[in-house]
Amino acid sequence: MIRSSIWKLEMSTQYEKSDPTPPSGSGSCLYDLLCSDTPRWERPSDSDTTSWLLRKETWRSFGPQARLERMLEDTGNRVCADCGSPDPKWVSLSIGVFICIKCSGVHRSLGSHISKVLSVKLDEWTEDQVDGLVNLGGNIVVNNKYEAFLPNNLNKPRPDSSIEERSDFIKRKYEMQQFLEGEHTSCRLQPHHRTPSSTLPLPPGYPLLNEKKHSEKQSRHRIGHRFRNSWGRKDSDHLKISKKSNSLAGMVEFVGLIKVNVVKGTNLAVRDMLSSDPYVILALGHQSVRTRVIKNNLNPVWNESLMLSIPENIPPLRVIVYDKDTFTTDDFMGDAEIDIQPLVAAAKAYEKSEIHESMQLGKCVANRDNNFLKDGIINLADGKVKQEISFRLQNVERGILEIELECVPLTQ
Repeated sequence: MIRSSIWKLEMSTQYEKSDPTPPSGSGSCLYDLLCSDTPRWERPSDSDTTSWLLRKETWRSFGPQARLERMLEDTGNRVCADCGSPDPKWVSLSIGVFICIKCSGVHRSLGSHISKVLSVKLDEWTEDQVDGLVNLGGNIVVNNKYEAFLPNNLNKPRPDSSIEERSDFIKRKYEMQQFLEGEHTSCRLQPHHRTPSSTLPLPPGYPLLNEKKHSEKQSRHRIGHRFRNSWGRKDSDHLKISKKSNSLAGMVEFVGLIKVNVVKGTNLAVRDMLSSDPYVILALGHQSVRTRVIKNNLNPVWNESLMLSIPENIPPLRVIVYDKDTFTTDDFMGDAEIDIQPLVAAAKAYEKSEIHESMQLGKCVANRDNNFLKDGIINLADGKVKQEISFRLQNVERGILEIELECVPLTQ
């Protein structure tokens, strides 16, 4: 028996060393099973993998700006996802849609935790940001999700629709998610405004009828939504945004955009044991955006650009600094108010002029009221109206912030 096994092993070795033609006879089927390669559907060939990687690298080699332009050529992205206006130049990065400048103002009023708005041309895009936008699918894919159960009697806004119509629809679509795919319950057909019955008092903890019908997925979404917005509630004492202004969010006309580059902070206040984890909130009217958190640093360098819409009645730009805490309320680290009206006035004057060379357009004199460290010079450079400002934070023991402002007309 041992000799027979040795003989079979030697024969097998000879087959491997000799011509790979399978043996004839009944043993050939077994030979085929043992020696065959992995089926093609289980493992892609090296050539297929190489081809896919090459296509991906070729696509990325165009650069983020060129890739955005190519995405705009897609049929669904040629018009605003919300009102249908042609040639949209703005993007909701977090939602994944191309939108017009009028709808972009409403998106900003929702807050960056719901819709983070960027400009196709004015903002500097990274490859990762474009990758994320590509993965979300574009206008057609996103609308199929957020408008899956759009009532037949509800018309979407048109390019000439009022700001009130846009605001109502966009809030219901993205913030309240009334038409969302997979969330089709009886509450979708109820009116947007509260009915008298909804104000009736209920016992504590008593569940509403519609809440019983909501899926577990929606409950998790609401919990996550509250968690994501927790920082906004923490800031409410300092932002002092009234319920009236919130109810009018998005229902104002805009005269332009302001691009704020939060450059750096110097000698900020200590709010932890020896340091702080600062971030900055910018608020203009009902809108607010925030920078990233920089850990354990009293002299943080953000160099982060954020965009806000300028309402017709121009309010001051509020700048608030906080220390990020994980388990407790974020600590206040100072604030300031910046008058942006001189910058807007200079931008409007330049737009009507025929000036082409770089020059100084004006300045805001440093004084005790604005707490500027030096005059805020308004300059025209490369066709852009900008202002650099360094100021002391108020209502705090110490801290200096440096920002750069740029006023952008709606035509861009």
